[in-house]
Parts: sequence; structure tokens; C-alpha cells
Amino acid sequence: MNSNKVFNLADVSPHNNNKDCWVIINARVYDVTNFLNDHPGGDNVLLDVAGKDASDEFEEVGHGSAARLMLDEYYVGEIDHVEVEPLYDISKNMAPKYNRNAKKQQTITKEEKGLGINFTLKFILLVVSTTILGVAIGFLLYK
Repeated sequence: MNSNKVFNLADVSPHNNNKDCWVIINARVYDVTNFLNDHPGGDNVLLDVAGKDASDEFEEVGHGSAARLMLDEYYVGEIDHVEVEPLYDISKNMAPKYNRNAKKQQTITKEEKGLGINFTLKFILLVVSTTILGVAIGFLLYK
């Protein structure tokens, strides 16, 4: 198939059964119809996300490099970039799926910064305590 094909969600959603099964993974569209019987997790796993964005499910399972390479065989095109990076959906009060990884990365970065601050504060407390103890011992020994 044409590798430059651009789809929107409405183009993909009708492909949602065992005779015609497409999924979206990380803004790329795959026709996995011929893989249904070979999928190690069973065909129901794919049919549950048929015609939909399966990015979260694909990533949560932790597919390795072999599965990622296998996707190339089923590639049919891309999702329109306008649909990939939509504004926040105010009605659902949530970020779009494609921005979730960026949010997770920001959360990790904040946690790492928090750990760094805790370490720094503990280190300063240790240095100050050790200095005071050293001065006290020196004062006692000098007497």
C-alpha cells in the first residue's frame, strides 16, 4: 500500500472487525487483519482496539523491538497531524492521547528534581551537623 497515505480517525474507525482490522499505534496506521490469528495475545486483544488508537495498550504491554519491527509489515499510513496534536479536550478535561508520553516525561523529571532537592538538603544538614560537632570536639580538646 501507499506509505505516504494520510488518514483521519474517521477513515480508520470502520476497519473494526476480524475481516478488516486496522489499529493506530503512535500516529501510524496498521492493517493487522492477517496477523489476528498469529498474535501471541490472541485475536481478541487486537479486535478490542480495532479501528481505534491502540498506542496506550501497545506500550503498556511492553512490546519489544521484534514486535516493533514486525509492525512495518502491516503499515498502511499515518494519522493526520492535525488529529495527532489536537488542543485539550475541555469537555473531557483531559489531554489528547499523543501528548500523554510528554506528560509522563514531565512527571518523571519533576520527581527526579524532588529527589535531587531532598538529597541536597540532607547533604547540607550532614555537613552543618558535622561542622558543629567538629567545633564542639575541638573546643573540648583545646580546653
